[in-house]
Amino acid sequence: MPRERPRASTAEAAGQPQGLRQTGDAAGPPAVARVVAAGGVEAASEPATAEEVQALAARLRALHGWLLAEIEQVLVGQRQAVELVLAALFAGGHVLLEGAPGLGKTLLVRTLAQALGLEFRRVQCTPDLMPADIIGTTILTEEEGGRRRFVFERGPVFAHVVLADEINRATPRTQSALLEAMQERSVTVGGVTYPLPAPFMVLATQNPIEMEGTYPLPEAQLDRFLLKVEVAPPAEAELVEVLRRTTGRAPERALPAGADAAELLALAAFARRVPCPEPVLRYAARLVGATHPASPAAPPGVRRFVRYGASPRGAQALVLVAKVRALVRGELHAAFEDIAHAAHAALRHRLLLNFEAEAEGVRPEALIDEILAAVPAVSGID
Repeated sequence: MPRERPRASTAEAAGQPQGLRQTGDAAGPPAVARVVAAGGVEAASEPATAEEVQALAARLRALHGWLLAEIEQVLVGQRQAVELVLAALFAGGHVLLEGAPGLGKTLLVRTLAQALGLEFRRVQCTPDLMPADIIGTTILTEEEGGRRRFVFERGPVFAHVVLADEINRATPRTQSALLEAMQERSVTVGGVTYPLPAPFMVLATQNPIEMEGTYPLPEAQLDRFLLKVEVAPPAEAELVEVLRRTTGRAPERALPAGADAAELLALAAFARRVPCPEPVLRYAARLVGATHPASPAAPPGVRRFVRYGASPRGAQALVLVAKVRALVRGELHAAFEDIAHAAHAALRHRLLLNFEAEAEGVRPEALIDEILAAVPAVSGID
């Protein structure tokens, strides 16, 4: 029988080819190519002209929209989760995905890596998983002529996109193996440091409904995730579409690569250089300050239910995600609304609640809502 043609993506509907690397005008190839040639995130120079700024912004916006459309061809619903993961991708951060089994967390990560043409590795975390199973180990090999030498065998962490599935089932010793990789983007084995490929992104999943035999992530490791994204169950219409797609003929779909690693690094460099006005930075700082129960700005709920608030990484997450969202909205500077939009995903895993909060079933999201309501966007000193 003839192969069924996949549903057209947004790019196709607009008359654009699926592979965004073939779309010349809107993406502004000269500007993107110049930043790519500069050597990546740290070495890329400031765009010299307003035209180049507009071209880079248009390219990031087009790639974001294309990725969103392509992922939605495979994953039904979960639009908010997908948008947050894409924001973390362009911000250069890691994501913790929390949700019940079967909601498409693994499918989301695999599809994202495939759409970008990036190397993808999946690690199924279990209590017997060892650190060497993730980062690699040194083995003794025998060469021709009988000469022996030690060779480092790289683990699955040496990939662009790493999925740590059910990370809370791994022991703390194994969880800590990801700490250096996530923060330093390198691993050290036998006194030798090995850099990880760039871009490098860890997406970890955990199941919140089955806690027996699990090891909750320590606060130090939770803080290294830029965002914590909650994956909700599908609505009735979405579930019907899932059944329609998954209980019939197996889909045959190969995603075209919409970008490469070098271009993704260049766009991430551009996103970091999006201006964030001083009042907006102060707003992010005040939000994070209000998460601490000892702060005068903390609302009553925080003072009662929170043991420790967010670290400075929380404020960094707010600003980075706000910059990416501003570009996606078509703006060239971050605004107050971008900070507020990122608050839940950036702060929910950075609030350490006390026993009273757990006993009364208080969720971090409710406290963040209280903080957003209590902290003004503009203070008297702005």
